[in-house]
Amino acid sequence: MLTTYLLYIVLGAFAGVLAGLLGIGGGLVIVPMLNIAFEWQNFPEVHIQHIALGTSLATIIFTSLSSMRAHHKRGAINYTAFWRLAPGIILGTYLGAVIAAQLPTGFLKAFFGFFLYYVATQMLLNIKPKPNRELPGLTGTTAAGTGIGIFSALVGIGGGTLTVPFLSWCNQTMHAAIATAAAVGLPIALSGTTGFVISGWSVQGIPGPHVGYVYIPAFLGIISMSVLTAPLGAKLAHSLPVDKLKKIFAILLFGVGTKMLWSAFM
Repeated sequence: MLTTYLLYIVLGAFAGVLAGLLGIGGGLVIVPMLNIAFEWQNFPEVHIQHIALGTSLATIIFTSLSSMRAHHKRGAINYTAFWRLAPGIILGTYLGAVIAAQLPTGFLKAFFGFFLYYVATQMLLNIKPKPNRELPGLTGTTAAGTGIGIFSALVGIGGGTLTVPFLSWCNQTMHAAIATAAAVGLPIALSGTTGFVISGWSVQGIPGPHVGYVYIPAFLGIISMSVLTAPLGAKLAHSLPVDKLKKIFAILLFGVGTKMLWSAFM
C-alpha cells in the first residue's frame, strides 16, 4: 500500500510538469497509471476505468489552475479564444462524463488505448493542421468546444491534445496554443469532475474513500505534487525544444496504449 501511495505522489509530479510543458493536463499519464495502481489494489474491474477517469479529471482542476497561473504571468493565454470555447467545453465535458459512466470499463480502456495511438502518431510525425484560418465565431467555437469536451471526458484528459491542434489551425502560435489549452483544461476538469461525481454517487462497490467516481487517496497524492511542478513545466515550455520532447513522449504513449488495449481485450 505504501508503494501505491508513493506512486500517486510521483505520478502527480510527472503530470504537473507535463501539464505546463506540453499543455496536455497530465491525464494521458494519470489515467493508465491509475489503472495499474487500482489493479494492484484489487479494485473491481467493472469500476476501474470510470474511477481512473473521474479521479484524473479531479486532479486536473488543480494542475490546470497552477499551470494557467504560470502562463498568465507570461501573458501567453489568448483569453478571447478561452471564453469562446468555454461554453461548449462545459457542456461537452459534462455530457461526456455522463456517457462514459454508462459504458463498460473494457470499452473505455480500448477507446483510451486507440486514442493514445492517435496522439502518439500525431506527436511522432509532428502532424499539425495548417494555420489557414482565423478563430471562428461563437457558433464555431462552441461546436469545437463541445467536441473537445466530450472526448476529454471519455479519456480523462485536460483537452490539450485536441485544443492545441485546433488553436494552431486557427493561426495561434504554439506557445499561445499551449498556454490557452492549459487554461481550457480548467473548465474541462470542473465540468467533467462534476459529471463523474454525480454519475457515480449512488454506484455500489466502489472501494475506499471516494466521492462518486473520484478516489480520494489518489486524488490527494497526485495534487500534492502536481500543483508544485506545473509551474516548472510552464517555464520549461519557453526554453526547451518542445517538438523533440513530444517525439520521445510519443514512444512512451505507444507502449502505454498497447498496455491499455491488452488489458481491455484480454
